Amino acid sequence: MLTKLAAGLRLLGRSVTDRLWRLGFASRFLLATLLYSGMALRRFGLTIREIYFTGVLSLIIILVSGLFVGMVLGLQGYDTLQRFGSASALGTLVALSLVRELGPVVAALLFASRAGSAITAEIGLMKATEQLSAMEMMAVNPIARVVAPRFWAGVVSMPLLAALFSAMGIFGGYLVGVQLIGVDDGIFWSQMRSSVDFGDDIVNGVIKSAVFGVIVSWIAVFEGYDCEPTAEGVSGATTRTVVTSSLAILAADFMLTAFMFRGA
Repeated sequence: MLTKLAAGLRLLGRSVTDRLWRLGFASRFLLATLLYSGMALRRFGLTIREIYFTGVLSLIIILVSGLFVGMVLGLQGYDTLQRFGSASALGTLVALSLVRELGPVVAALLFASRAGSAITAEIGLMKATEQLSAMEMMAVNPIARVVAPRFWAGVVSMPLLAALFSAMGIFGGYLVGVQLIGVDDGIFWSQMRSSVDFGDDIVNGVIKSAVFGVIVSWIAVFEGYDCEPTAEGVSGATTRTVVTSSLAILAADFMLTAFMFRGA
């Protein structure tokens, strides 16, 4: 019995140690990425190309998802508000839900699933086919040439995608609330404008999305760079990117919400 307990404790300790070591290595990797960002940004065409890959090619899923989320908010919100005689506050409900919470969070989850996994798979395949090693042999720093442009592309793209998601969500809520159900057009927009504060709501939502962009991009490039150079290793790294990014987004969302809106 004591032997099994000791073996279990050793296994637990080894697991915790390995995860702490990996977290430390990921932190050093992020620091290296930031240090070599100047070299990458001097060749800004690389970053622009990655912004197109991570941002522009993610527009369809972001816009369509935002539209339907807003439409669902309009339906559910009207049904709930009508019970309390507050159907005129539908615009406020839709806007605040999207700008404060659903816009940054859902857009980040979609971004991690689409762009984050693609970044990890791309870097992982470059490692598996020894392209990164070939760059090192030619005195080209792979972190500056491959990692940094993808990292900053994700950081730049994420807030823009979250803003577009929120805008499409508000439009979807307008279509359902005003055009389909019949809420007064002027009341819908006036209530929204009077209730949504630029500093407390919009700016904090942008800060959230920027933090999520850093988290997802960091995890994506690190998992791709650190994966085993095999097909199984690349697939495992891609899966870890989506799972880890999703959990990190939700945890960071809780902490940011508790900090930003505790006095609201």
